[in-house]
Amino acid sequence: MRIRRRSPRKARIEIIPMIDTVFFLLVFFMMASLAMTVPGGIPVNLPKAAKAEAARAPVSISVARDGAVYLEREPIEPDGLTARLQARARTEPELAVVIEADAEVRHGRVVDVLDAVRLAGVGKLAIAVTPREATR
Repeated sequence: MRIRRRSPRKARIEIIPMIDTVFFLLVFFMMASLAMTVPGGIPVNLPKAAKAEAARAPVSISVARDGAVYLEREPIEPDGLTARLQARARTEPELAVVIEADAEVRHGRVVDVLDAVRLAGVGKLAIAVTPREATR
């Protein structure tokens, strides 16, 4: 009796495990490149931002074009601002402040307001911006 020999099977390249590996590497390199980016800080044009979120804060500080400072629509000097925020921070430990500065205001005036807020001991601080139009 003769035993038939099976013909040798053709070699095949299994593509599905290779696709899984390629996708894994793609995701790995994407995540690694995102971790390597260094945030550049605030754009020079402060009133515009690529992504602006609507934040509701209990305290709103506005700086008008002429440099006048308003605490919740009430005119105030940065020296008095520190005392008012300290009093409010005692009653509200999670106090958050949003600074809304006009695009034309001097940078030094905004820094004065930032100093007043920091001296008051407020930890949560944000600068209000408007969303930038999408460019295509």
